Amino acid sequence: MNPLFTPARVGRYMLPNRLVMAPMTRSRAGFDGTPGELADEYYAQRAGVGLIVTEGTQPSDDGQGYLTTPGIYTPAHVAGWRKVTSAVHDKGGHIFIQLMHAGRMSHPDNTPHHRQAVAPSVIAPGTGMFTATGMQDIPTPRTLTTEEVRQTVADFRHAARSAIEAGADGVEIHGANAYLVQQFFAPSANTRTDEYGGSIENRARFAIEVATAIAEEIGADRAAIRLSPGTTIWGIDEGAEGPDLYRYLVAELDKLGLAYAHIMHQGNEPLLADIRKLWHQSLAGSSARPDRRRRGLGAGRSRSLWPDGPGQSGLRCAAEGQYSDERGRPQHLLRRRRTGLHRLSSPERLRFAAACRPAPAGGLVLNSRRSHKAVSCRQLSWSQFSKPVSPLPAQPRHLT
Repeated sequence: MNPLFTPARVGRYMLPNRLVMAPMTRSRAGFDGTPGELADEYYAQRAGVGLIVTEGTQPSDDGQGYLTTPGIYTPAHVAGWRKVTSAVHDKGGHIFIQLMHAGRMSHPDNTPHHRQAVAPSVIAPGTGMFTATGMQDIPTPRTLTTEEVRQTVADFRHAARSAIEAGADGVEIHGANAYLVQQFFAPSANTRTDEYGGSIENRARFAIEVATAIAEEIGADRAAIRLSPGTTIWGIDEGAEGPDLYRYLVAELDKLGLAYAHIMHQGNEPLLADIRKLWHQSLAGSSARPDRRRRGLGAGRSRSLWPDGPGQSGLRCAAEGQYSDERGRPQHLLRRRRTGLHRLSSPERLRFAAACRPAPAGGLVLNSRRSHKAVSCRQLSWSQFSKPVSPLPAQPRHLT
């Protein structure tokens, strides 16, 4: 049997297989951050994977970056997520809510309080963001005070408790992809002179404090973290000390006994080998390398990329995966290119969001070939996102 379809213990849970649905921003929540009415159906449809990791979910008003993303810090949020977790559990699935603070990757028009974004330092990411009025440049953030950094740790703690109250099996800390946690790692985004800046130990401190607070609040075996060592998007440059920072960070996090670490591999094989030696719990792996970017569920690379080490369970993270159309040709519903998935302005993501709505006869649908065409969102109307589509077979074939 393919090892991907064998059981694996992750934290306190025994998963039926080693497939993990990677977190993908959907932007379908209400303006108050309550999960939308399609969320429970969307996640329940995917309950057959070993573990679902939800879209990035903000732990506070300041944590929101993108338009209509969900939160998990108010009673309304908890009630909304409870419908989702119940739907997944009814299908026999497991679900972790990803806690994501966007930091400087935000725009005031997208947040409930319309305030300036917060970050480790007053350094703009130098990119744009989609808002309700179109693409806008991301403004320069303001610096979090030392006390505000500690309050942000408390926000993560509260969000983790709220996730458990909502019925989630656990939480994954988003420490990757140029958001707040990784902003603390990078000298290009963090020029602080207090205990959260400067040395490797100081720049890793915020991530360790967040993980520690969550582990204390809900149990380490229900907490996880996602990291992307070497990511260089949106102004992030971890510098020559970057690999050593991750060696220190992983060793410190390993002491907590978290359920798993989710590593987005950028191609640094020596660093990955060191992480394998330093980490003694489960590892979930996804890759941003060009030669692996389009591999979906069941791809053979998973066996070579994440072989089990002593005491570890090797897990494979994938986006929506590969399916066959009516002619048997592979169709990539979502490419594993993270920058494309996280921008609402991406025509590809918006087209796929429309394509994944249930067809009149039921089931998933594929969009037209124009879904990969690079055009500006301003040139498209919503009617164009719903071009005639061809239905998938009743039982989509996962390519191996």
